[in-house]
Amino acid sequence: MKIIAHGIDLVDFGRIESMIDRHGRRFLDRVYTAREQSDADAVKNRTEKLAGRFAAKEAVLKLLGTGWRGGIAWTDIEVTNDSMGAPIVAICGEVERIAAERKIEQITLSITHTADFAIASAVALQMSK
Repeated sequence: MKIIAHGIDLVDFGRIESMIDRHGRRFLDRVYTAREQSDADAVKNRTEKLAGRFAAKEAVLKLLGTGWRGGIAWTDIEVTNDSMGAPIVAICGEVERIAAERKIEQITLSITHTADFAIASAVALQMSK
């Protein structure tokens, strides 16, 4: 396995709360998949969960080196948890196409939180051949 790229992002909970207050459902539906919204609604600290997912999506785009341009949609990146609670990422659409073009075979995530911030780190891997 070879690490071929890394991305990291930090998100202030207040930023997410502000976007929800200003744009409500429009913001949530544009940025988060139905499953991500459902997962956030099921926990005590919804904003913390949403901020972590937002940071993870930004970190994935940073490792791709693209930013939010072209045909990329926020929902091309879905962040959920495995059975042990570790964050996992699923990609589709333009993000999946770019990842394949860059020979990214797997993306691993780590997300952590402080009282006011969520931090996510994404690592792109290429399997040894």
